[in-house]
Amino acid sequence: LSLCRVYKKTSGNESIALYLGKRDFVDHVESVDVVDGVIKVDPAELDGRKVWVYLACAFRYGSDDLDVIGLSFRKDIWVKRVQIYPVVGTKPANTPMQEALLKKCGDQGHPFTFTIDTNLPCSVGLQPAPEDAGKSCGVDYEVKAYIAKEADDPDEKISKKDTCRLIIRKIQFAPGKVGAGPKADISKNFMMSDKPVHLEASIEKELYFHGDPIPVNVKINNETTKVVKKIKITVEQTTEVLLYQSDKYSKTVFTEEFAEEIKGESTLEKTFTVIPLLSNNKEKRGLAVDGRLKDEDTNLASTTIIRPGMDKGMQGIMVSYKIKVNLLVSSGGLLGGLTAHCRAIHLPPSPHVSDLYTIPGC
Repeated sequence: LSLCRVYKKTSGNESIALYLGKRDFVDHVESVDVVDGVIKVDPAELDGRKVWVYLACAFRYGSDDLDVIGLSFRKDIWVKRVQIYPVVGTKPANTPMQEALLKKCGDQGHPFTFTIDTNLPCSVGLQPAPEDAGKSCGVDYEVKAYIAKEADDPDEKISKKDTCRLIIRKIQFAPGKVGAGPKADISKNFMMSDKPVHLEASIEKELYFHGDPIPVNVKINNETTKVVKKIKITVEQTTEVLLYQSDKYSKTVFTEEFAEEIKGESTLEKTFTVIPLLSNNKEKRGLAVDGRLKDEDTNLASTTIIRPGMDKGMQGIMVSYKIKVNLLVSSGGLLGGLTAHCRAIHLPPSPHVSDLYTIPGC
């Protein structure tokens, strides 16, 4: 553990302290990493009260400072609680991480373990505008230890000095197998021309790391007498907010025009490179991004993976991507083709989390 970072949060009255060995927990599709930590308890100031810890997955759709008007802008999707002190019942065997943390806490350390359901969403947020203050809307996970007489008594007011909390992230693991990329094509006839322009676009594979170039293969067969002046490639993120309202919208995360002239009765076959990055979209309010810890940097949000039987409403925010290829023809016409739906997911090699795009077939 001496080589690892330990995350610690102490309550205002210093009676309890929360310890975690990591804050990123990976969803492997079939299971999720166990959330294991330790609570250090000094019973001297408890005054007969108990110590509890909970793990909550919640959807936030308003700032905390708005709660003063009597409205709650946070909806719990899933909550689990366990009593830490006094100890009740039997505890599962300690994990290696807990054993290491207990050495730091001494006799006052009490381990806890949570198992996150596989149908819960991954951490995701909606990017605020530069002038916005407070926490952004989105799905987050919180581990909170608190001192109270009962686990969840609505009539009992728990002071902030009796609590300590850490935000954690649930992140998506990438599939082990990478399939072939999709292909799409379109043809369009123009006025005063009896022959069409054919456009075909394809991508080599269905999975890409964030920051890696995505090669888009374009084939054009111009059978008309018109001239194709430009090729425009766009990547769009589609976000669907499910909990507080049915809100679906798209935002462009990459667009570029390529000056390629394809004269009448000629062809072109060429590969163009696109790299969608959050760093080029920092000003776009409402863009979906992966969950953020404090002021750490993040990436474009991972695509939501819906498994058979999963309740979409539980996801809070659903994210997907698509790539569009358009041709600008000399008469001013626009020949459009969409090419594929793109997905962005995580692959977390140690010690850092890298992000990926995947592009399933059309």
